[in-house]
Amino acid sequence: MSGFDPKKYGETIADLILPARIPPLDPGRPNQSARASLHALAEDTNFLGKPIRDSQMADACRAGLWLYHDFLDESHSISQEIHNTAGSYWHGMMHRREPDYANSGYWFRKVGKFATFDELAEAARQIVGNSNAIWASFLKNNSKWDPYAFNDLCENALSGRVNAINLCQQIQQREWELLFDYCYRAATGYE
Repeated sequence: MSGFDPKKYGETIADLILPARIPPLDPGRPNQSARASLHALAEDTNFLGKPIRDSQMADACRAGLWLYHDFLDESHSISQEIHNTAGSYWHGMMHRREPDYANSGYWFRKVGKFATFDELAEAARQIVGNSNAIWASFLKNNSKWDPYAFNDLCENALSGRVNAINLCQQIQQREWELLFDYCYRAATGYE
């Protein structure tokens, strides 16, 4: 998982994201075994394992955890109430998974350039590796992350126009990890 260590987020979070799973590009099927634990996050003021300093960013973590377990409606309900770029980012990711690519693009326009985009662009280049596929060129050759091009790639992969589902899932997973880590650090003030 490219250096991502779920245990650093405390036991509650580690229990929710271990063992690791790679969510699908589509809505998937909600992981019902996680529902009760996800609901409990709303009542647990210490669910991040550290004191919460920014409640909106803690909510962003909650939105991400619901999305991780394929509960798109619950993630959406939380992310649409977060009025910052992280909330818009989770909102855009959720709509990409619906799939509603136009709505996803709308939310990514609200995000603008996000703090994790450079690292995500580098991760995508590493995931793509030596692929010669024409559709991989924007991932290999651009130093900047393009969420709209990634939306297009996910749409093309999901529709079968390109053979890239596994690659898109790996990138999407890294995107989730980077965004979750960013939100966690902002919510707790811990590096």
